[in-house]
Amino acid sequence: MLVTSTPAEVKGVRFMVMSGEKADGGNGNGSVAGALEEGRAGVSAPVQAPASAVAQASAQAPAQARVSLRERKKQLTYRAISDAAVAMFLERGFDKVSVAEVAAAADISKPTLFRYFPAKEDLALHRFADREDEAARVVGGRAPGASPLEALRRHFLAGLDRRDPATGLCDAPQVLAFHRLLYGTPSLVARLYAYQGRSEAALARALGGGVSARLAAGQVIAVLRVLAEENWRRIDAGESADRVYAGAVQAAEEAFVQLRSGLEPEGRGEGRG
Repeated sequence: MLVTSTPAEVKGVRFMVMSGEKADGGNGNGSVAGALEEGRAGVSAPVQAPASAVAQASAQAPAQARVSLRERKKQLTYRAISDAAVAMFLERGFDKVSVAEVAAAADISKPTLFRYFPAKEDLALHRFADREDEAARVVGGRAPGASPLEALRRHFLAGLDRRDPATGLCDAPQVLAFHRLLYGTPSLVARLYAYQGRSEAALARALGGGVSARLAAGQVIAVLRVLAEENWRRIDAGESADRVYAGAVQAAEEAFVQLRSGLEPEGRGEGRG
């Protein structure tokens, strides 16, 4: 789901993938729909300020109110290293850039780089990290009376409206470049599934935990991924985001109806012995 020819341009784009578990949740009948519609108001873990917002936060509020100076410096270091790496990956290709070269560009040693990024793939996917628990945060922070599913639906539709790269509905050149790098590199795609697994875990916690909540979380994250990939596929084929928008909204609405009603609505199971 982003990039560009310079680190400065890379900084502006962020993505959508989402991260648990506890005791039984849902509406008492253990159903996936119940877990989504009535999921407990479980509060997700404290959200770490994304690196791209650190400078703004420090200017708008006392440092202690948002994040410590030490943590702010740490996040800026993460971002600087990732930006340097992504710029090199875009220019030469992921597999043709070594970790040693990235470390040299960031003016740090390889051991220091690996303290920040356990794997080379994380250098490119770092921008997904602050969105791993996005779905969980949407559920935990939903308006009184709103179901988890409705909150997630509104959040995704709002993302489409503002052309959030996380929805796949963004045709900015730097976003297209990053998506092509991501989806054209098998090791990055494989690593992305780990991020999505943590997203499922966080959403399951927010839904109350238990098997029904885990099933619901898995379905939600899968739906968000498929919707984003379909939008990206159409844009990569040459359509503009504006042209894809109406179809993207319709697909999202249909997807959330399917989440709400299940794959086999009541009365359509005839013929099974």
